[in-house]
Amino acid sequence: MENLFRLVDQDQYLFQPKWTLVNGPIIVGAGPSGLAAAACLKEQGVPFVVVERADCIASLWQKRTNDRLKLHLPKQFCQLPKLPFPEDYPEYPTKKQFIEYLESYAKHFDINPKFNECVESARYDETTGFWKVKTVGSNKTELEYVCRWLIVATSENAESVMPDIEGLAEFDGEVIHACDYKSGENSRGRKYLSSAAVTPGWKFLLIFATTMLHLQWWFAARQVHVLPREIFGKSTFELAAINWSIETQEHTRENPVLDIGALERIRSGDINVVPGIKRFSRDQVELVNGEKIDINSVVLATGYRSNVPSWLQEGEFFAKNGYPKAEFPHGWKGKAGLYAAGFTRRGLLGASLDAIRIAQDIGTVWKEENKQLKKRTIARHRRCISLSQF
Repeated sequence: MENLFRLVDQDQYLFQPKWTLVNGPIIVGAGPSGLAAAACLKEQGVPFVVVERADCIASLWQKRTNDRLKLHLPKQFCQLPKLPFPEDYPEYPTKKQFIEYLESYAKHFDINPKFNECVESARYDETTGFWKVKTVGSNKTELEYVCRWLIVATSENAESVMPDIEGLAEFDGEVIHACDYKSGENSRGRKYLSSAAVTPGWKFLLIFATTMLHLQWWFAARQVHVLPREIFGKSTFELAAINWSIETQEHTRENPVLDIGALERIRSGDINVVPGIKRFSRDQVELVNGEKIDINSVVLATGYRSNVPSWLQEGEFFAKNGYPKAEFPHGWKGKAGLYAAGFTRRGLLGASLDAIRIAQDIGTVWKEENKQLKKRTIARHRRCISLSQF
């Protein structure tokens, strides 16, 4: 707290336009990870500010997911800390239900993000011991937040990955990323090819299996481990998360994906799994085995990436790929008040664990400093009373 008052006294900040001193952490991102961190901080009594580049919470879910999407894990593994899903929700909530849950979550904990504020840069000032977070609003207004703690909660899937494939620019048909494939309602008669990364591509195939009706579909991907979503009515997620080969994860960073019906459509021939893509032409694709397929639409299920390196000026905690360098469960805390929420590659469950740890860590310091501040205030008050008696 003493650093806080010393900061305010410095002329370099007094004459800086449009800057705000935050009495607590800045949370970058209002997705599930950011909301979870905010709720846990609220319980600890720590104030915070959430900045979000979109105009709504959970923009990935609201704007970049298929309309028929459902959670493919049981709801108990997807709920955020301190507030469970409503009891009448099904075991696998729909996209609409999950968004409603997140909105009610934000309302319940009185979380009010500052929307349409895109973080342009964030750096730690060693002289003052504070983070400087610069944002740009939708009207090009520039702001700077000054804070002791910075929580990065922009998610592992902040930006879609668009691959550079030979001939794709000359292809005459439709080319979209999987995030723009909404419902498949206008897909009748289309000849689709999905170019896929390993786990992201297979997740696309599994999730969107129910939308692939009345069309021809080829799926170009490498091998991945696929498990049934349930065995004898029980979720396989817990078993997969606990027992999946640690060695495999270290080498591939890929977890097994859970089938929700696509494998049956592969066996029936509705979906054709083919080798990787070599090049595109005007109305064809050539595969690595030399086979050529006539197509008119391409869905790039090539996944997403973190955008942290584009704005966070820090190279010790986060790697160049936008993930913490330390492996789970140690990748939630860096130095100088820097934290990461939701970069565990373990979905919403991992994000919740991060949020709880972060809030407890900041809350411990916050409470101790406020306790010391109260003691000093009481001591000064007593001295004033004593002097007034003379």
